[in-house]
Amino acid sequence: MKTRGYLFVCVLLTGIAAFAAPAAAHTPLFSCFDNGDGTIFCEGGFSDGSSAAGTPILVKDGSGAVLLKTELTRNSEVELEKPAGAYTVVFDGGDGHQIEISGSQIFE
Repeated sequence: MKTRGYLFVCVLLTGIAAFAAPAAAHTPLFSCFDNGDGTIFCEGGFSDGSSAAGTPILVKDGSGAVLLKTELTRNSEVELEKPAGAYTVVFDGGDGHQIEISGSQIFE
């Protein structure tokens, strides 16, 4: 009887690991850099290597109003005009896959 219980626990843990690994493997990645010429370069992707092409990118002002809505190119990148004042760049990869970068965190 102990063998059957041990087998059940092993199968259960294997099943949990099999379903948890793919879920954790699709983490969004996003970074932005100030080009020093009034533009910002951003690139995105996912930790499993999948493309982020077409992912919506929002630029919001300090109060949260959307200044610009665009998307990542087929190379999973975009170049934007740098807004004046406080701003945030948002990678909107869907539910649970949003990344917000404050303009104060974007450096040359």
